Amino acid sequence: MLHQFWAAAPKSYKILVFAAMGLIAVGLILNITGNVTANQGLMIASLPVIGLGLVLHMVGLVVRGQRVRKNIPK
Repeated sequence: MLHQFWAAAPKSYKILVFAAMGLIAVGLILNITGNVTANQGLMIASLPVIGLGLVLHMVGLVVRGQRVRKNIPK
């Protein structure tokens, strides 16, 4: 079950994972761009985007954990 989780994962988990990765990537790009251009507003604006990506990642871990726990034979 664990090694084939992605193939059998619910659509909500896949959406959470890709949204989290996308937000973290956008936040990092904004932060790097802000640092290169010395734009402090852009640097600060990137932090909530990265934070939201991390929160979505944690929610995805919870969803996956619940799904795996539910499918463990007792």
